[in-house]
Amino acid sequence: MPRPWIAERTKAFTSSGIRRVFDLAAKLKDPINLSIGQPDFAVPERVRQACIEAINEGRNGYSQTQGIAPLRERLQAEIEARYGHEDRQVFVSSGTSGGLVLAMMALVNPGDEVIYFDPYFVMYPSLIALAGGVPVPISTYPDFRIDLERVEAAITPRTKMIVVNSPANPTGIVASDDELRGLAELAERHEIALVSDEIYSSFQYDQPFVSPAKFNPRTIVIDGFSKSHAMTGWRVGYVHGPAEVIETMIKLQQYTFVCAPQPAQWAGLEAMDVDLSSYRDAYRDKRDRIVEGLRGYYELVHPGGAFYAFPKAPEGTTGTELVERAIARGLLVIPGGIFSSQDTHFRISYAASDETLRRGIEILRELV
Repeated sequence: MPRPWIAERTKAFTSSGIRRVFDLAAKLKDPINLSIGQPDFAVPERVRQACIEAINEGRNGYSQTQGIAPLRERLQAEIEARYGHEDRQVFVSSGTSGGLVLAMMALVNPGDEVIYFDPYFVMYPSLIALAGGVPVPISTYPDFRIDLERVEAAITPRTKMIVVNSPANPTGIVASDDELRGLAELAERHEIALVSDEIYSSFQYDQPFVSPAKFNPRTIVIDGFSKSHAMTGWRVGYVHGPAEVIETMIKLQQYTFVCAPQPAQWAGLEAMDVDLSSYRDAYRDKRDRIVEGLRGYYELVHPGGAFYAFPKAPEGTTGTELVERAIARGLLVIPGGIFSSQDTHFRISYAASDETLRRGIEILRELV
């Protein structure tokens, strides 16, 4: 046998099941695609033009590792105005996924435990394992609410981090102010790092967005322009938190991602002046269309943000079985088992045209 080359750390997780659905979508003719977790609107014109101008003006090389100064300064000013924390610094990451990678590498030692909530964004347990940490999922079924007593019971001397995502992927659930406050205070009391993934913060429909950083000044916040401005392929995110953590993450970025793409950073600066209210209103309407369309057919906890719904498969059917039947009809949705230890639900992305939503709802009703 030849000497094995593949590192053991890579065996702790597999390729994302979502990618397999995307590969399948590429083979279907005219699929009804409610699977993709990215906006269906175009990058705003002024943002595209800012990127083109940056390219034409020769801003194509490396930026500072921490990001171009105008974008960092603008972000820092807004963050200081919002929170007023004495010790809160920001840097520009290579997407929010890059920010998550750096947060794990900066904070998690081998054997450290990291708490997160099930259902979860698919990267969380894989990144925890990549850093050598121990994933500790806490179930939020059946209503997808955060049970603070469960969280406290899961804390051990090895607990290093709690990860929270609100509005959440895949459920679209928004954590309540009380849940976020309780989680923030719990993390502070036990001296645990609290990482808040806020990539969907621009798409919250029924109440103003609230970050746990409001209640815990040491919260590490990860956000970006991917979902809010349809810039998923541009890889511009940002992270803010205590200076010691941010400086460590910048040091790690220097030796990994180097920097976010410079032209896209100039576009991100322009994006900060774009009014997102029309996009938010459009997605609220799409959310309502899904909720009303599935009412009486599927059990669905009302999603308050992001652009996802997470219905429960009919009694006696797994999420995977429902998805297989849907794909046979040309409808692409994602089985809930990809995001969870349970295979009882499936994820719909309503970031799609109204006609695609109409066709998708029709098929989902027929499947029941």
